[in-house]
Amino acid sequence: MRFFVLIVCISISLLSSCRQQVDDGNNSSKSNIDNSETSKISQDAAQSNEQLRVAVSAMISPKETFVYYQDLFRYLSKEIGYQIDFKQRKTYLEVNNLLKQSDVDIAFICSGAYIDLKSDVEILAVPVCNNEPFYQAYFITNKQTGAKTINDLKGRTFAFTDPLSNSGKLYATNYLSKLNTTPDEYFKSTIFTYGHDISIELVSKNIIDGATIDGLIYDYLKIFNPSKVANIEIIHKSPKFGIPPVVIPTDINSELKSKLQKALFKMHNDSTGREILKKLLIDKFQNGYDHNYNEIRKMRNELNNKLSG
Repeated sequence: MRFFVLIVCISISLLSSCRQQVDDGNNSSKSNIDNSETSKISQDAAQSNEQLRVAVSAMISPKETFVYYQDLFRYLSKEIGYQIDFKQRKTYLEVNNLLKQSDVDIAFICSGAYIDLKSDVEILAVPVCNNEPFYQAYFITNKQTGAKTINDLKGRTFAFTDPLSNSGKLYATNYLSKLNTTPDEYFKSTIFTYGHDISIELVSKNIIDGATIDGLIYDYLKIFNPSKVANIEIIHKSPKFGIPPVVIPTDINSELKSKLQKALFKMHNDSTGREILKKLLIDKFQNGYDHNYNEIRKMRNELNNKLSG
């Protein structure tokens, strides 16, 4: 068990290190991505010295997160006239803490992390993907395992993403709970990867037998980097849940809130915004509703009740 965890940790470290050393070919200046630091995003059009502090829960690895979102950040910078101060953190909890302390102005977070924030934030907007503001968790395995259902992964190794993740932890734990078992009882061993793309890669390379991931990340890779999922078999898809939202602290300046919402809501109506959204597989941004996350809350409450009972 300890040897397995050591091997997986080394693999994750190597994967993350390699990605952070890769320079983005579309960006003339290199950016240092540090999980505990901030990064300045180069901007051509921001007219003010005011800064917009932005955080992203690392649903994908740090370097990939930066590359994934930087065009969107530059767009926001141009539209609202603020410099972008990008705060990268490793875990969802760390980003949640930034929000609770009002150390960021806007954050792109996971649905599971959102329900943990209670009254500390409000939804500014949600992305619409495939014509709906919902997403699914996928259980995946390597095609070579021969597994066709979650039952076939019993006694094997399994990867979660983050303790606060819905698609990367909560849903799978709840699924097993309904089978009257737990991840520790069901699997040979488990590990947290802190990146859905890292979980996918570990499964693809047969380092881990299975994983639970955000279906949006899988779908993105299937279109833009299909070789990364060529060895992957999806063996289960969850019901649909409220999509990972864009949130703001409740005490944010109302004028800044209005500017941000206006910029996001109009993206799909101009050519530059549409091109950025297309690259992210987002149709548009729209108003989000807290009740769309009630099913996730229900799952968490059921699990908590079982543990306390």
